[in-house]
Amino acid sequence: MHRTYSMRQSRAPTASQLQNPPPPPSSTKSGRLFGKGGLGHAIRRQTAGQFGPDLAKKLSQLVKMEKNVMRSMELVGRERMEVAQQLSIWGEACDEDVSDVTDKLGVLLYEIGELEDQYVDRYDQYRVTIKSIRNIEASVQPSRDRKQKITDQIAQLKYKEPNSPKIVVLEQELVRAEAESLVAEAQLSNITREKLKAAYTYQFDALREHCEKLAIIAGYGKHLLELVDDTPVTPGETRAAYDGYEASKAIIQDCEDALTNWVTANAAVSSKLSTRARTLSQRRRNNIQRNGEGHDLSGQDAPLNDRESGLWVPASAHKGGEDYEDEDEEEEEEAGAPSIQDSTVNGETRGRQETVVA
Repeated sequence: MHRTYSMRQSRAPTASQLQNPPPPPSSTKSGRLFGKGGLGHAIRRQTAGQFGPDLAKKLSQLVKMEKNVMRSMELVGRERMEVAQQLSIWGEACDEDVSDVTDKLGVLLYEIGELEDQYVDRYDQYRVTIKSIRNIEASVQPSRDRKQKITDQIAQLKYKEPNSPKIVVLEQELVRAEAESLVAEAQLSNITREKLKAAYTYQFDALREHCEKLAIIAGYGKHLLELVDDTPVTPGETRAAYDGYEASKAIIQDCEDALTNWVTANAAVSSKLSTRARTLSQRRRNNIQRNGEGHDLSGQDAPLNDRESGLWVPASAHKGGEDYEDEDEEEEEEAGAPSIQDSTVNGETRGRQETVVA
């Protein structure tokens, strides 16, 4: 009998991985308290941002919702591998052509499950980058609160003691607080734009590679189906002996080579703008470039790194900051909880073992 040649047994880096090294494993694959059901999704979504600064609540909820998305993708990838193995097991008892083709289809479907797992790791790059914007927002909140507090104190004194000498002192503090807040807001604006573009560049690049490779596997899967003889036979008639073992192995090898050698430059699908969209986009880029000329912003963020000056308060320094920083991970940690990394799914032999025929 034949045996399954699992795709990329040696696991050598692909051309895409050499061009763009893969990120570390996703943080969502660690131990979890509510791992599989919808209860964990609902809890994360409802509690997102409840314990953090007001400024960061909306983005904190987005980060939690993205964790739900990643958990769902992990589950899909793992179950797809199990389906691939079950397809191969079912086909083993069928006729030779069906048995061989289903065995090879199981290899392709298993590879899709592994691509899903790799996609989760790259998707986490996007989520972590968005999370950094949330942390910056949390750090800006104390500056806003200080300015608002001084403003309220001045209003209260003007109402109760219009001639109080404290008003002058507070007004001077308000001027300094507004200057500090102005610097913090400027840095928040700059970092938000930088991280937003970087985050979704990660996501769209990963999505493009994932979809292109899925299309490659789908194409070779259809080539495998052509090896199945679906010509109707009359009762008692015997089909011709199956001679497609070498062909199916060659198709699997071609698919492996296509996946290994894929790089972004060879992507089959490209997004082409219309003339109007291209003109408007170019006009916008020209405006950005023209507005950026003549402005030296190299030193505008320098005061924020001087903690002794009091101009910048990190999220971990204000009340509740430390708990908020770890909120995203602590809620799901549980000693001894199973994880995808600890699962034996990836360690199982794909397809069937070699069978010796007498």
